[in-house]
Amino acid sequence: MAKGSKVCYPCVMCNDERTPSPPLGYSCECDLPLGRQIELVAEFHAYRIRPARIAYRLGIDIALIESLVAGELDPEKFDHLVRHYRGRRLQQRLKQADRMRGQRSYELRQRAALDFERESEL
Repeated sequence: MAKGSKVCYPCVMCNDERTPSPPLGYSCECDLPLGRQIELVAEFHAYRIRPARIAYRLGIDIALIESLVAGELDPEKFDHLVRHYRGRRLQQRLKQADRMRGQRSYELRQRAALDFERESEL
């Protein structure tokens, strides 16, 4: 391949007028139904993954992700899912703390509880 030649990846929409942000593949078309996209965005958001990274990893349009996070699109369902995934994340972290012993276990529990409370206030 010649230096400087353009590469058209199959997931990049060639008729899209937007310029993709690096890395290439940012504005991929996602073939998942809207409900599944909302669930995935809620799960990634609960794990504190940035919207641009979610868009890159899943191929979901960044505008959709930002509208969900801002509460402009289906806020009740999205908030419910985020609370569910945050609770699940807390349970995973507590289960991980159970495998530890002593001070390390106590610190992990305290950090998990503090993070959960801080995220619940948002």
